[in-house]
Amino acid sequence: MSVTELPRAAEAPEAPAARRRPRSPWRSRISRFDLRYTPYLFILPFFVIFGVFAVYPLLYTGWISFHEWAIIEGDQGWTGLGNYQDLFADAYFWNALLNTGLLLVLGTGGELLAALWLAAVLNRKLSGSAFWRAGVVLPHVISVVAVSLVFAQLFGYQTGIFNDVLELVGFDRINWQANRWSAIIAVSTIIIWRWAGYFALIFLAAMQGVPHELNEAAMLDGASKRRIFWSITVPSIRPTIVFCVVMSTIIGMQTFAEPQLFDVQGTEGTGGSDRQFQTLMMYLYEKGFREFNAGYAATLAWVMFLLIAVVSGINYALSRRIASKD
Repeated sequence: MSVTELPRAAEAPEAPAARRRPRSPWRSRISRFDLRYTPYLFILPFFVIFGVFAVYPLLYTGWISFHEWAIIEGDQGWTGLGNYQDLFADAYFWNALLNTGLLLVLGTGGELLAALWLAAVLNRKLSGSAFWRAGVVLPHVISVVAVSLVFAQLFGYQTGIFNDVLELVGFDRINWQANRWSAIIAVSTIIIWRWAGYFALIFLAAMQGVPHELNEAAMLDGASKRRIFWSITVPSIRPTIVFCVVMSTIIGMQTFAEPQLFDVQGTEGTGGSDRQFQTLMMYLYEKGFREFNAGYAATLAWVMFLLIAVVSGINYALSRRIASKD
């Protein structure tokens, strides 16, 4: 048998009949476009909405602040920095800024301390823990209008429960709306009652992420529960505390509904007969929607924006500096 007559089975296997065809250039371009730009297309609607309803109004408000602008008549002419000069020379502005600062210290500081205490209590093993956790956030769910009106009655001079208690223990009744400090304390109470539960749940979620081994080791070393809380729990949730401090500062600088509805004497939103508890937001509302001075209100809005940014930045820096210390 010749070599040429060997059976075909002994021959080398044939190569695949056809290889995969190379992808066309236009399909390659579509694939690269899909990988590179499709994620941006998914998030584009957010930036469009944010730009239309946040960035544009902010910039347009800044433009209005440089004009003498009435809500009904419209633009009355360019004033440059005139509105800002008038604002910083306005005694009512500084009065509102002082009241806002006092509410920020008493109300915001009080709500964070109360929230930290509530979170520590809820973090323990309690029967019906779900009920108690839902209960602390209930004040935040209730309408702020209802809350403020109820507290305004509780702080009433003749029929308020708080004055009844003071009279029962031998003190004189207090006209809570009559002077700055009593009104600030009353409004701060409303703010603390409304917001403490909200921030308590945030603190509670952070506390439940603290490793139990740290607490057990401290207990074996003889540390008390108070010592464990301040030396282990609080340092472990410092990032959450920083977040809550910044958020509560932003909210506190925009306080409006609580003091506005606390004014039961009907002084048309001026925060009492002598503006003793008028905040920056209340003053902005007065200028913009009672006097229809949009230019002045826009100026006040931009000053508030800068103040919120500065105060929030200072709080963030201080909180981070404290958090970096052991």
